[in-house]
Amino acid sequence: MNPIYNVVHYFLTIVDHSSALHGESGAVYGANFLNAASCDCIKANAQSCGECIQVAEKCGWCTDADFLKQGESKSARCDELKSLITKGCSKAKIENPRGSISIDKDKPVTNRKKDVAEKLKPDQITQIQPQKLSLNLRSGEAQTFKLKFKRAEDYPIDLYYLMDLSFSMKDDLENVKNLGTDLMREMQEITSDFRIGFGSFVEKTVMPYISTTPARLLNPCTSNENCTSPFSYKNVLKLTENGQQFNSLVSKQQISGNLDSPEGGFDAIMQVAVCGDAIGWRNVTRLLVFSTDAGFHFAGDGKLGGIVLPNDGKCHLENNMYTMSHYYDYPSIAHLVQKLSDNNIQTIFAVTEEFQPVYKELKNLIPKSAVGTLSSNSSNVIKLIIDSYNSLSSEVILENNKVPEGVSIKYKSICKNGVVGTGENGRKCSNISIGDEVSFDITIESQKCPSQGKSETIRIKPLGFNEDVEIVLNFICECECSKGGEPLSKICHNGNGTFECGACRCNEGRIGRLCECSTDEVRTDDLDGNCRKDNGTDICSNNGDCVCGTCECKKRENPEERYSGKFCDCDNFNCDRSNNKLCGGHGRCECRVCICDANYTGSACDCSLDTSTCLAANKQICNGRGTCECGVCKCTNPKFQGPTCEICPTCPGVCAEHKECVQCRAFETGEKKDTCQRDCSYFNLIRVKDRDKLPQPADQSYPLSHCKERDANDCWFYYTYAVRNDTMREVYVVETLECPAGPDIIPIVAGVVAGIVLIGLALLLIWKLLMIIHDRREFAKFEKEKMNAKWDTGENPIYKSAVTTVVNPKYEGK
Repeated sequence: MNPIYNVVHYFLTIVDHSSALHGESGAVYGANFLNAASCDCIKANAQSCGECIQVAEKCGWCTDADFLKQGESKSARCDELKSLITKGCSKAKIENPRGSISIDKDKPVTNRKKDVAEKLKPDQITQIQPQKLSLNLRSGEAQTFKLKFKRAEDYPIDLYYLMDLSFSMKDDLENVKNLGTDLMREMQEITSDFRIGFGSFVEKTVMPYISTTPARLLNPCTSNENCTSPFSYKNVLKLTENGQQFNSLVSKQQISGNLDSPEGGFDAIMQVAVCGDAIGWRNVTRLLVFSTDAGFHFAGDGKLGGIVLPNDGKCHLENNMYTMSHYYDYPSIAHLVQKLSDNNIQTIFAVTEEFQPVYKELKNLIPKSAVGTLSSNSSNVIKLIIDSYNSLSSEVILENNKVPEGVSIKYKSICKNGVVGTGENGRKCSNISIGDEVSFDITIESQKCPSQGKSETIRIKPLGFNEDVEIVLNFICECECSKGGEPLSKICHNGNGTFECGACRCNEGRIGRLCECSTDEVRTDDLDGNCRKDNGTDICSNNGDCVCGTCECKKRENPEERYSGKFCDCDNFNCDRSNNKLCGGHGRCECRVCICDANYTGSACDCSLDTSTCLAANKQICNGRGTCECGVCKCTNPKFQGPTCEICPTCPGVCAEHKECVQCRAFETGEKKDTCQRDCSYFNLIRVKDRDKLPQPADQSYPLSHCKERDANDCWFYYTYAVRNDTMREVYVVETLECPAGPDIIPIVAGVVAGIVLIGLALLLIWKLLMIIHDRREFAKFEKEKMNAKWDTGENPIYKSAVTTVVNPKYEGK
């Protein structure tokens, strides 16, 4: 970005947070319209179209030269598309470039059969489609494309057998001597194009890994064993189709020896991976079988031998021997992973039971690798290789090289039987058989333009396969309208900027909407005076900043709310409200005044000019008894009320109002029979024979009232009253009266007498019942008192017996 834009940003990015406290203006109204994308577009303060389209996917730039209102800065051209259209920018004037995808190479996947006579070369076989794409990326806009993978039948295989030839592998070497022909025969079931190679390793040729005494250098073994001199790695046989040659060369190999238990296998793996020409790798399935009965040295262990230089990951084979083992340290696991992946090599670790846990942990760090249990004498090596190959080839894992800064990639897999994977599982599909087809949805998104704005290339490939997809990323960093820009335009203050996309892009050292001001004269008292309304003290009404003598109005947090005007003294959010809505929701606010929509008026656009809400049931406005104001009836007759002036609590009903006239005209009775001709000729009377002949409301297209009234003789008469065309009144009346019949005297008298007798009997029965109850209560009371008596005549306390007994004191009973 041009440094001058930083200066412009300094003066244009001040946001008046205190204005959010203006009553309800920002809270309620803004909450209904606030849009995150629009807010981001406004807050970015983009000074050019290129800057604007990098803010967000929904941001557009209005190129209309007359779009900006007084007091608005250039950044107001950048906004969400709907907002720009609302502000008056036509769609044709909005710059909003979109990303796109083009497929440059789309060779279909190969349908190859093993039993077909015609054999294809490896470079003629396609397993992944498409092969090359170009993506035009706009910031924030993701592009998604589909990638197809199909595992080809009879796909060529290169297998390199890398064996540990330390002394403990002596018996294993005997079983490997016939591996070439036996493995060739078994692999014919999988592919007709198979090649095999052989290599061996021992250890670094320095202390303390081997003994460096002259005798031990010639024969590192003891117990009179004839062993070859120790070495780090030897490429014994380049990849070949001749199984007999493999057997012959392997038969000539001799065991060697070393001092420590871990071996230098990582040095050998690195050389096999990077020395493609010496090994003879083709662009086919590449398998590396690593056979050992011991652990491994890795980066840092070389310090024991005084080796501190890290492994350089380059080929150092001379006469098929690794010559720099004493100079470079062992490679790290991460370094091996990178080189194996770069060269599409899948590794099979054939190790003994003892070291299974170690190599299974290593397998978890190396993608597209497998571990098999090697018998103590390697007798099961062929079965182990075939099982491991089937396991590796049944899984496809996508990887990509380093992506540019700000670019992200997401994977979604659609695997066999419709199984969908996302996240890390979106990179792979398992249990793929030969001929199965799977697909991946790959989404690439850029969050910003690269600093140089150049195209970038990334590659996506399935691990272990030689094919990849090339993706060219072209970044949309500028608008199309910028190509037609006019440098040194007179519009931009006599050549102080480039006029492009409807606005001036100022030269360095110039600012302002038209680049009319130098950065050295941004704030002076003379220029500030042009920003004071009526020579007041407030600059830009405290709603903006004075830039080059012109007010640049501040931005609100709600992008729908704006200050405007020469002195930023206008806004579109401080108008009158109705029902808590700005301008009642029926108008727009311009400079604090509501501009109402059609059919609305009033300071808050809350007065509707529509009279449909004032129509009464008789289709008259306010029932003819009021006026319609703002869609509401104002009744002029105080007796009438209601929304359409149809309710009159003190007025007689229609039936009662016309009862006397109907009675006098139809039956020549009633209070108005003498003045009937004068007072009751305002309606047309129609007689019918019975009530069924009266008009029904459903049959009429005008209001109709059914009436039932009673005359002075208690006779009922029925009629209807209706008004046609607002003037013509019609009354349909039943010509016969319904009078009640006279009473029957005998039943009435009999009923009265019977009633009196029955009432008398009832009263007697009630009296008798009450007396019985009273007597029983008195008797019960007497019985209770009798039971509670405490004395009788035998126990009378004042009773004295008539007999006196005297005892002689001298009597002794003789």
